[in-house]
Amino acid sequence: MQLTHRPRRLRRNPSIRSLVKENHLSVDDFIYPMFVMEGENNRVEVPSMPEAYRFTLDLLVKEVEENYALGIKAIALFPAVPEEKKDLTGTESFNPEGLAQRAVRAIKAAVPDVIIFTDVALDPFTTHGHDGIIDDNGVILNDETVEVLVKMAVSQAAAGTDFVSPSDMMDGRIGAIRQGLDAAGFENVGILAYSAKYASAYYGPFRDALGSAPKSGDKKTYQMDPANSREAIKEVYLDIAEGADIVMVKPALAYLDIIAKVKDATNVPVAAYNVSGEYAMIKAAAQLGWIDEKKVMFETLLSMKRAGADLILTYHAKSVAQLLASGYRP
Repeated sequence: MQLTHRPRRLRRNPSIRSLVKENHLSVDDFIYPMFVMEGENNRVEVPSMPEAYRFTLDLLVKEVEENYALGIKAIALFPAVPEEKKDLTGTESFNPEGLAQRAVRAIKAAVPDVIIFTDVALDPFTTHGHDGIIDDNGVILNDETVEVLVKMAVSQAAAGTDFVSPSDMMDGRIGAIRQGLDAAGFENVGILAYSAKYASAYYGPFRDALGSAPKSGDKKTYQMDPANSREAIKEVYLDIAEGADIVMVKPALAYLDIIAKVKDATNVPVAAYNVSGEYAMIKAAAQLGWIDEKKVMFETLLSMKRAGADLILTYHAKSVAQLLASGYRP
């Protein structure tokens, strides 16, 4: 049989495969989501997220130092707010001495070069668990919520964060936050916008970690319908026009097509959030012996790079960094 093309020539051995590899996974790709809680000298494993922890601030700083030594240069910070500090309008979110603000200052004092992304949304701070202020009829009030989000973002910038990350999906919040940051003298603080954030069932373990699940109803009036893809491009374009420096698709694994479309449609960095439910599925299947955890973890993250993600928020970041440092290659 005479064949002109033999694609297997480029797969003959590991060296050739490495030479022609189109996408590479690196610790430089990762933003590591981390949970902080009140207290001292304690860490608590999230039951639905094996090997993911809520840290008290002192241990969080040590963990950040250890991760930075592994090459993880960026973290996303999420506070587990005590119930007694929650209210209907999330006023604790812009407290200069709030948990997130104190965490930013402590981390920057210990590891000045680590890049911190702070979440901007009200659900961890509200008694009802929604991302916005609710009226007497249960309607999420968009513009009133945005006013609080601006205060929250400015307080995080004052604490020393590098990027604020609005995850609330209120209309117009990127522009309002950009204006608020600039007016307060924080023009160099960036915005990573959760631009295409879907009303997904993959968020359950994260809400367990923060105790932020909505007490009633759902988030479908502000987070996107999973059936829609063109709408994602509209949301991304609006956020870029309003001043977003980085746009994000969340979740990642079930939305690889959205990542690819956003990448093709824009010229700003594209992030993908490998969310808690995606992480938990791999951990659960591995614990049952049904999959090779290391190989599936790498393959999953590589799929996001291949789809077009420049940055990946992932709870696997430390494990991957340790494996790469040890010389492991899937």
